[in-house]
Amino acid sequence: MSGSVALVYGDALMKHHLSDEHPLQPIRVKLAVDLIKSTGLIEHAHLLPPRSATVDELHLVHSPEYVDLVRKLSDPAQRRHVSPAAIDAAGFASADNPISDELHEGTALVAGASLVAAEAIESGAALHAFSPSGGLHHAHRGRASGFCTYNDAAIACQWLKERGHRVAYVDVDVHHGDGVEEIFDSDPDVLTISLHESGRWLFPGTGFPQDAGRGAGKGSAANLPFYPFTWDEPWLMAFDRVVPALLRRFKPTVLVTQDGCDTHHLDPLAHLAATTRIWPHVGRTFHDLAHELCDGRWLALGGGGYAIYEVVPRAWTLLFAEMVERPDLAAEVDDPVSAEPQEEAQERVWTALRRDLIQLGEVHGLNFSLSP
Repeated sequence: MSGSVALVYGDALMKHHLSDEHPLQPIRVKLAVDLIKSTGLIEHAHLLPPRSATVDELHLVHSPEYVDLVRKLSDPAQRRHVSPAAIDAAGFASADNPISDELHEGTALVAGASLVAAEAIESGAALHAFSPSGGLHHAHRGRASGFCTYNDAAIACQWLKERGHRVAYVDVDVHHGDGVEEIFDSDPDVLTISLHESGRWLFPGTGFPQDAGRGAGKGSAANLPFYPFTWDEPWLMAFDRVVPALLRRFKPTVLVTQDGCDTHHLDPLAHLAATTRIWPHVGRTFHDLAHELCDGRWLALGGGGYAIYEVVPRAWTLLFAEMVERPDLAAEVDDPVSAEPQEEAQERVWTALRRDLIQLGEVHGLNFSLSP
């Protein structure tokens, strides 16, 4: 039994609109929710409205100075008094993170939506909860980065930790979950696992097997990079080797997942070759591990995904179908076949993966090798 499942969404989340030309468009969240409704999956869950995160909630992971700066940049009357140096230092001199009048309000709503999901789990109102607008994993304590202003994923993890939980965060976005990892890299009570395209080829250029946390948190971060053109088979094989073993050793009391679907071969901002066919397996594995280790407590967030119409709604619908244990209702939206690269590319993928799994295992004292 999945137990009660919550979906956090409201049209107010369309305020998280960075610009008309920006790759991160909030309509993708609405399209995913629309598909969840049209497939009948929503009948197996309850819909919760979002709210804005309070300033104090934002301060759970962000510095007061940074939150104050974001609020000033969102006010045309105050914006002109912010120095170019301050704007640059806070990450807003890049086209990745444009300034707008709704910057604070829009991203505070995303953070609040993820907190609504966390609150539903903590209160017992839901066993599993999905906040598809969330997963803004690149924001740092005092700096915006990679389309992310407030790090809702880290805020939710910290909020749950402060309520006595041992938090495991698993990030399967194609980009390394650098912001969440950095925020918790010295914290032994929060495990961060990130599977992503290698930083040798893709933003943010971090997240290698030797990166495993620091100080008291040494060993509480795990990173597995993938070579370009990694397709479903090696991606899933690596996922199955790494994620369950690390979670079972850590013994979390709540599972938080960042479910960016930009691993798809149609995604315009990355170079992996996965399909939506990974999502039923990923969702089922997260569901089973949450029940095995966390009494079912599972908070799922959205994340990246820039094939807005072709991929995002289908991937997140397939994930949600596993959350409510009705994969039959979403079967028709899956990709019919996997997309395999040419043989030469396959050999490079397998060679890099075997090497990185061995190194990751050595760092964490576990055997992740693909060899018998």
